[in-house]
Amino acid sequence: MYEKELEAVSHFSLDGAPVKIEPIICGNINSTFKVTLDNGHNYVLQNVNANVFKKPEELMANVAGVCSHLKKKLAATGGDAEHGVMNFATSDNGSLLYINDEGKYYRLYLFIEGVSYQSISRPELFYSAGEAFGNFQSLLADYPAQTLNETIVNFHNTVSRYKDFQAAVMGCKLPERLEESKEECLFFESREPLTHIAVDALKAGKMPLRVTHNDTKLNNVLIDPVTDKGVCVIDLDTVMPGSVLYDFGDAIRFGACTTAEDEPDTSKIAVDLDLFETFTRGFIAGLGGALTDEEYDHLADGALLMTYECGLRFLSDYLNGDTYFRITSEKHNLIRARAQIALLRDMEKKLPEMKRIIRECRA
Repeated sequence: MYEKELEAVSHFSLDGAPVKIEPIICGNINSTFKVTLDNGHNYVLQNVNANVFKKPEELMANVAGVCSHLKKKLAATGGDAEHGVMNFATSDNGSLLYINDEGKYYRLYLFIEGVSYQSISRPELFYSAGEAFGNFQSLLADYPAQTLNETIVNFHNTVSRYKDFQAAVMGCKLPERLEESKEECLFFESREPLTHIAVDALKAGKMPLRVTHNDTKLNNVLIDPVTDKGVCVIDLDTVMPGSVLYDFGDAIRFGACTTAEDEPDTSKIAVDLDLFETFTRGFIAGLGGALTDEEYDHLADGALLMTYECGLRFLSDYLNGDTYFRITSEKHNLIRARAQIALLRDMEKKLPEMKRIIRECRA
């Protein structure tokens, strides 16, 4: 059992021999395993999904560069350079990836103790996530983001996403779906100006290009179960150049919503301003003043932007016949799109209050 995984581990430079391999059931993309060595040290082995990440070498080049920078910064500031950042083992070809005979890509990194919480059972956890992601931005503020590979092209380019939506409408081969979602289509068309908030500001140099994590969910911060403090930001596969609005906005979209993102009863959906403030306080504390005034002024807009983009993608996939997102029912993507619309409507009402909270957290 786990012969392929054992074979992969044997190609990495380690200080011991593996005595146990067990699957880690988390994440939807990569296959993940905990590897225990005979000296008691633990590592994480991952089979990188090359169907999703088409260029694993470019992905790992991003991860390696960012982790090296983080490690140096943590060492220089008295942080934990061993556990506060992912530390990867080198394979026998000098790379951070091992490719087996079947063309599968493997990587191995030091296991970091901490809990990956799947839900916000206590506000303190959301604060810690905000602080960790803010600190992530602070430590990488001087990293040359333009040198990173764009491993998923136009991932948060909302102008491009809107064009994809238009193409989905024009090319829809499911007329009944197009008819059923007419109101939703009109809603996204009416909010098209949102697509330009970050894209245009980056292009004009009004906001700096930054290293963005692009998947700022609670479970991507390992948290100390005793202190509730963030230990390490993980899952760096989507690290790319972008705007800080993406990371802040998506964290709020997902974490400060009163329901799951596929709640069919839209009357239950709202942005929880208490959770919004909790995350914002943590995020700004972690930043340590790393952002520009322009970025702070538009952080709340980032929540609207990412909610709009996510809903737009759900609706586009529905019109395209559900070819991207995993669904559990025929109208799952339409339900998701409607949930994002409801959340966005509530955010629009509460935007002045959200911006006030950000100003107070900065003071």
